[in-house]
Amino acid sequence: MEDSQRKFAIRSKIWVQNLEGRPVLGQGRIQILSEVERTGSLNAAAKALGMSYRGAWCRIRRTEERLGRALLERSTGGASGGGSRLTPYALLLVARFRDLQKSVEREADRLFADIFDVETLDTLKRDEPEGGHP
Repeated sequence: MEDSQRKFAIRSKIWVQNLEGRPVLGQGRIQILSEVERTGSLNAAAKALGMSYRGAWCRIRRTEERLGRALLERSTGGASGGGSRLTPYALLLVARFRDLQKSVEREADRLFADIFDVETLDTLKRDEPEGGHP
């Protein structure tokens, strides 16, 4: 077996939920917020992510309700047709969630390297009796 076939990585998914187990913040909501920041519009953000406006709006609205804080500042009408931008609180949430995610990934990588060390596993494999597990 080639060495490239024996290289593995761990992946993890994190989210924040309330005490009722309802999602408050996760990668999907962070992507919506990031796209709103980039595009200036919830509608454009939804399109960029391949989701419906209603789906994106419902997720953000539920998060706002569960946090008790606004995440978007909305403007309507006008020559530019209105739009949305992130509140300072939403910008902070996005930054802190990304920091948390990076920290979890670093720690998971470290633990994985310690626990699933390929050389140690190869040594154990050589010690196994023929036919698999002892």
